[in-house]
Parts: sequence; C-alpha cells; structure tokens
Amino acid sequence: QQSNVTSYGATTVAIITLEAFPGMWINAFLICVLCIGWVKKKTLNSNEKILLLLGCSRIFYLCFSWVYCSLSITYPNYLYVQPTFQLIVFFQAFFNCSNLWVSASLCVFYFIKIANFRNRFFIYLKVKTDRIVPWLLLASLLSALAIAIIAYDLAVTNLIISCNSTGKGNFSKTSGKMDENFFQIYFIYGFGFVVSFTAVISSALLLLFSLWRHKCKMQKNSMNSLSMDAHIKAIKSILSFFIMYSINFIFLILSLINSTKEDNYVAFLSLLFLYAFPGVHSLILIFSNPKLEKTLIRILSCVKCKDCRR
Repeated sequence: QQSNVTSYGATTVAIITLEAFPGMWINAFLICVLCIGWVKKKTLNSNEKILLLLGCSRIFYLCFSWVYCSLSITYPNYLYVQPTFQLIVFFQAFFNCSNLWVSASLCVFYFIKIANFRNRFFIYLKVKTDRIVPWLLLASLLSALAIAIIAYDLAVTNLIISCNSTGKGNFSKTSGKMDENFFQIYFIYGFGFVVSFTAVISSALLLLFSLWRHKCKMQKNSMNSLSMDAHIKAIKSILSFFIMYSINFIFLILSLINSTKEDNYVAFLSLLFLYAFPGVHSLILIFSNPKLEKTLIRILSCVKCKDCRR
C-alpha cells in the first residue's frame, strides 16, 4: 500500500530524523573514544563503564525509536504486522528504560563520588563505589529487560485483539485502535521513568546542597580561585542536568497523555525534546570530561584543517 502522509506527519519525520541521527553520531563518538581508551589501558574506571553503557543504550534507543516513529507515520500497515511490531516495541522499551536508568546511575555515581557527608552509610558507599557500579548497571539492565518483556507481551495481546475485532488484513482500522490499547505500554514507560527521575532528583539536590555548602566554607576560609571555579563549574553542570531531566520528564508525561490523539502539537513538541535529549545531554557529558573534550576539539580542528583535507 502507498504511503498517505500528511504535512504534519512529514514535518514530524523530517525534524525527528534531524535530531535522531546527530544524536546517534554524538553517542557513537562517545563509544569510540571510550573503546579506544579501553584497548590502550586494558581497563575502564567506573565512570567510563557507565558512560559506555549509556552511549550504547542511547544510540540503539534513538535508532529503534526513529524506525517506530517513521513507520507509524509513513507506513502504519507494515508496522502492525507480526513480528515487526512486537520486536520494535521490545527493543524500544529495553533501550529506553536502560537509557533512563543508566542516566540515573550516572547521577547517583557523581553524587556518591563528589558529595561530602559524614553519614556512616554514605561513607561506606563512597569506599565501595567501584564494586557497587557493576551491580548497579546489571540491575538497570535486568529491570529494563523485565519491562521490555512485559511490553512485548502487551504488544502481542493488543495486536491479536485488534486483528480479531477488525478482521484479518484490515490494518487501517487496527492502527487507530492500537494507539488506544498501547497506552498500557506507555504507562509502563512512565513508571520506569518516575523511578529513574526520583533517583536523579534526590541525587542532584543532595549533591547541589553538598557542593554549595562546601563552596561557602571555601569562601569563609579564602581558598584559591581555582578550587572555587571548579566547584562553581560542577554546580552549573549538575544544575543543567537537573533542569534538562526535569523538562524531559514533563514532556514524557505530556507525550503519554496525548499519545492517542492525532496531529496533536503538544505531543509533537514532546517528541522534539525527547529525541533531542539523548544527543544534547551526551554532548554536555563530552564537554564536561577533559579527555573527551580534547579528542572532540582535535577531530574538529582536523576537519577544518586544509592539510588534513588533502
């Protein structure tokens, strides 16, 4: 069947493509630099392990999300055919949840490493951080896998119900009904995001409080300006991530509420930010890491250099 795309749908696909592919390239750069360093050093520290897993989950999340969104707008009849629909739902749910929870793990890691509290349990976590990180990442992946399996099962059930109610082969009526039935899967996404959002908000607020308190002590003791600048930079970085994650959470909830409505501009704006977040946040992580920043600047300078072009 030929594609019947409206101007709204064509605009949505074009903009999402312009956001998804740069996001994939940014995360691919992150993965390549970390893997090259892994080969050279033959080891990865805890921060690099989290960043590597985060980059992998984001690049695959953007890929499967772009495929699902493009097919649902251009060729919805081809999308709702077994097993294409169920597999896309499974992988999108898995990489979406792993992206969210690994991001939360990164924020929790920064909180434990940087913050300074005298609580015994916190001190124990600080000492055992390197041992905790692999288990934290494994728990994130297993939780994402569990939600992906539930999403796959719901997708199979909803597709069978829709096909039986509309008749075999009549997928034009099925696609509209699928959006309503598929709200259950979106609700699972929302639950997973609320859990990760709670972890991020708690870690970010406690870390900001610790950094701000330490900065005030440094001002009273007239510490050097370099230490002050480092703390102010850390506060700005955490604050920017906190704001971005909060906006991302709001737009995700809005996209879930408006997911069953056609040509909805609130859902359109939500998609714009949700597809932009993985690339923009990874870019912020690159510029906040001296090693990654130097590598990126060196590559960009080589691209501009005339001798390298020759």
